[in-house]
This record gives sequence, C-alpha cells and structure tokens, in this order.
Amino acid sequence: MPWSKTDWRSKPRVQMPDYLDAHALKDVEGRLAKYPPLVFAGEARTLRDELAAAGRGEAFLLQGGDCAESFAEFSADTIRDTFKVMLQMAMVLTFGAKVPVVKVGRMAGQFAKPRSAPTEVKDGVELPSYRGDIINELDFTEAARIPDPQKMLSAYTQAAATLNLLRAFSKGGFADAHKVHQWTLGFVEGERAAQYRDMANRIQDTLDFMTAAGMTGETSTELSTVDFYTSHEALLLEYEEALCRQDSLTGQWLAGSGHMIWIGDRTRQPDGAHVEFCRGVLNPIGLKCGPSTTPEDLKVLMEKLNPENEMGRLTLIARFGAGKVGDHLPRLIQTVREEGANVVWSCDAMHGNTIKSATGYKTRPFDSVLREVQEFFAIHRSEGTIPGGVHFEMTGQDVTECTGGVRAVTDEDLSDRYHTACDPRLNASQSLELAFLVAEELQGLREAARAAS
Repeated sequence: MPWSKTDWRSKPRVQMPDYLDAHALKDVEGRLAKYPPLVFAGEARTLRDELAAAGRGEAFLLQGGDCAESFAEFSADTIRDTFKVMLQMAMVLTFGAKVPVVKVGRMAGQFAKPRSAPTEVKDGVELPSYRGDIINELDFTEAARIPDPQKMLSAYTQAAATLNLLRAFSKGGFADAHKVHQWTLGFVEGERAAQYRDMANRIQDTLDFMTAAGMTGETSTELSTVDFYTSHEALLLEYEEALCRQDSLTGQWLAGSGHMIWIGDRTRQPDGAHVEFCRGVLNPIGLKCGPSTTPEDLKVLMEKLNPENEMGRLTLIARFGAGKVGDHLPRLIQTVREEGANVVWSCDAMHGNTIKSATGYKTRPFDSVLREVQEFFAIHRSEGTIPGGVHFEMTGQDVTECTGGVRAVTDEDLSDRYHTACDPRLNASQSLELAFLVAEELQGLREAARAAS
C-alpha cells in the first residue's frame, strides 16, 4: 500500500495532546523538519539484522532505560550510569547465553508517556494528566499542564546531546570488557550476593585467559567498543513526522528520532494513527502485547507492520504480569505460528507488575518482575519457541522505587530516593541482579538444547 509520513493525520488518534496554538505547533514542526536526523538509516538496518539474529536464537536483546526521560534530571552522570549498568548486564547475559547481546537503550527520545486517564485529581482539583516533558510539565498547576509545542525542541536538543555522549562512551574505551567486569565484581561482594559469585568468577577466568592469549582492549576493538542503539515509544506523532527522513540509498523512509520505535499497548489500534505511521518507516518496530491483545488484532498488526515477513523487523514485547503469562502468551505464540510470522519475542516484565505500596507509592516488587521473566522462558521452552530478549525500565542511579532485590528495598524505603516522574524503575543493583538471574535461565535453555541434540 502507498504510504506517506502524513497519512497518520487522517486516522483516529489516541494518547496525544491537543495543542491550543496551531500556529506555534506548525512553527515548531517546520523547525524540526530542518534539523538533522538523530539516527541514520544504515544504523537502523544494522540493528534490524542484529534483532533478526535474536529472533533465531543467535543473539539476545537487552532493552532498558528510563520510564520517561526528564529535562530536570538530565546530566552526563545519569547517562553514564545507566549505560554502565547496561554494559554490566550485557556482559553477564553474554556469558549465560553464549551469544552476542543486542544493547538498546530506552534513551534519547523516551519523553512522552501514555496515561490511563486524561485527567487527575488532587485535593479536589482536576487537571490534565502529565504526559511527559516533551508535552507538558509535572508540576500540578493549570499552566504547567498545558501542552507546549516548544518542548519538542528541548527534547530534540537533549536527545542529540545524549546520543553524542553514548557514541563517545561506546567507542572511546569506556566500554572495555575488562573494566566492565571489574565494576561487576564490586556488586557480588557481601554474603547475600554469594549465589552470583560463581558466575562472576567464571567470567573473570574467561577474561584472564583472553588476556593471556593477547586479546585485550588494546589489541582488539571488539573488546573495547560496543554497538549501542536507542529506542522509545513513538507516541507524539508530530515529533516523529518532523524527524522522518527519506534514505537517499533506498528511497525508504526512516524515523530519524531513534533506531527502534515501538507502539504501546494503548496505541496499537490496527486502524489507528500510530500503527499507520510506524508501518511506513524502515526502522525495527516494537509492538507491546498485553492481556487484551486478541489473535485477530495480532494477525492484522503483523501483516501491516511487517508485510514482507522479515525477521528483525517486528519485535513482540509481551507484558502481562506475573502469574498471567500462561493465560495469554501461548495463544499469541499459536497465532504467530499459524501465520508463519517471523517475530522476535521479548519480555517486558515491568508494566504488568505495578502496584501501590502500603506507604502509598507506586512500585514494582522485584520478585514479581523475576517471576514474569521466568514464566516467559518456561512457556517458550514448552512451546519450542525462542525467547529473544528482555525489556526493563531501569536506571543506573541508586533509587528506591522497586521493592526487593539483593539489597532488600522495603515499602518504608521507597520515600528515601523516589525520583521517577512516572513509573518505578529498577535501580542499578536490582538491574544487575536480574541480569544474573536471566543469565541462569539462558544457561538452562542452552543446556536443554544441548541435551536434546
């Protein structure tokens, strides 16, 4: 079907703001349309190839980062710390899976958030919901909650600066494998982390052998550099359209806002604006699949979003909640199998496990997150399909937003360092612990496959 980057405007739109000043919006869109794209077509194609490997079981996807990036919390240290933890997680997962890990950050574009209600009430006052810094402000005032198109320009500037630093970290020596593992060894100190020491020591033995064989960061770029990609939910389509560019080599259209974009569980209407925009760009596309995803809708969405049935083009990101994966994932796997569709299966173990704590904070119990991941792996093992990746909301900061983990964050601790503007994130310690536990699942899969052969 023919496609243009403006076609979404004729489709039903949800979870998007109504800007009060049409002239100001048009001016911002015009300015963004002249700015350079944040990413390039060749990078998106390379990521698609790497995701295709994950879909075949020859790689594993690690996608993680902020729930919603903040203008106020933006700093080089914040970017560095999240990047650092993702490198640590990737090394542990690589050791467990014995395949490359595709590293994709929820960074440099994750500024807009869907909300469960269009308004919120505090002390009897009702105002529009906060929808992310690219749209309005967190402060609970009438002025702050008015959608402001100028914020798109601020988001672009922050995204460009974030990408610049990520590229420097990726290629400038910060990602050296030996340094990354030294950071991890600090985590596995202490009696309560004893169960992770064996794997950490085996990783160290492997690195020591490689060093003895002359393979170091100085002699091998593979050990000192990484490929790191960015992703976000393509929610604010005025921003996405303005940064959409035509690839001069192929004539295809690129969503220039990030390497990978995804469609949320609230915006995956088959005839909606978000699906219409995403179907026409060459980027890898993620599709969140929640409990309400029907086989009929999934068939239509797979056909629209991946008509050529290319492996690596479409990642299905399952998000059901601990204890509910068995109720929903098997029927979606069956639908994919019936259609002969090539997809990458990934597990978002965060969004189905949000609860309100006894102290009134929105939180996610670490044990529930882990349980959903374990159920995801167990079902793929029983179905004979490939669990291709995991998707976490996380930060490198020492926040107290999710309970549990090796350092045992409690309900009473949540108020200590609860900084998220939206949903609770795993902190650095919880993220790395989860990587060790996922690595154990990957080891189990590998051993079962070896036994079967």
